Amino acid sequence: MSAGYKKIKGLKTVSFTISWFLMIRPTFNMITTHFKCRGGLYPRSNIERFLVPDDKVTWSTEFKEYDPPYYTSPSLHGKPYADPEIGEPNFKPKWHSPNGNITRASYMGHPLNPIGYPLNPMGYPLNPIGRTGIKGRGVLGRWGPNHAADPVVTRWKRLENGEIAVDKNKKPILQFVAIKRGDTGEWALPGGMVDPGEKVSAAAIREFQEEALNSLVMSKDERKMYEEKFDKFFSGGDVIYQGYIDDRRNTDNAWMESVAYNFHDENGSTVGALKLHAGDDAVGVQWIDVTPALKLYASHKEILDVVLKKRL
Repeated sequence: MSAGYKKIKGLKTVSFTISWFLMIRPTFNMITTHFKCRGGLYPRSNIERFLVPDDKVTWSTEFKEYDPPYYTSPSLHGKPYADPEIGEPNFKPKWHSPNGNITRASYMGHPLNPIGYPLNPMGYPLNPIGRTGIKGRGVLGRWGPNHAADPVVTRWKRLENGEIAVDKNKKPILQFVAIKRGDTGEWALPGGMVDPGEKVSAAAIREFQEEALNSLVMSKDERKMYEEKFDKFFSGGDVIYQGYIDDRRNTDNAWMESVAYNFHDENGSTVGALKLHAGDDAVGVQWIDVTPALKLYASHKEILDVVLKKRL
């Protein structure tokens, strides 16, 4: 038995087939396979992933040679947001359901099988998309789904005279607020983890203010002013994606899922007129045109494609 995989008595294995792994709900669950979490070194480590070919990703495909390394970052030890190791006497997670303020339910379910992910015979949750080449939690805090919220704040690009700019096909150009991540240097949506007990919509708004407006260094009066200014704007967000995120941190037993909200400033007079300031763990922030050649962190480009389709 591989290191770190201890058999837990009394836990039932949830059977699964390829059919429900690939049953993706329209609009919300668009990810059917993953690429960024396969191959190469695992982030912030010297651990090499076991190579997973495209045709061996799904768990229902036989892969007898599959023997990935086990890795849970030592940096997680003792962190209040991090789970203990599976098998520890006091750790009895309720898979697929709330654990107090922590939910282990997945967005990857569907009406015929709402649980979203199975457990293996040793009691470990299995990535709903498939193999990643590494076991354990990596640098993620929770076993199973780790929930995030991504605010997609958009406006129309405008010329100096105030008219909406158009591309070569005469279509209006949509822009979104992007932050430059400090860990990878990639441009991304300004999102982050949902705190225990926090509403996902509230997390999306908080993350935008922290990363794109640097609200963490604002005075109490400044924060209050922004809250009043944004109250109506951020109350009208549309859920445009909820599901799996192809994130480099994903493992066989822990993975990122997110809800993305689109907050659109139609006339550019609210958020569209603000001066942006990078904050929290962002090292840059700016308005970026949504174009076919756009490259972003994780699955954020796919999320922007949904927004663009909705707005045009």
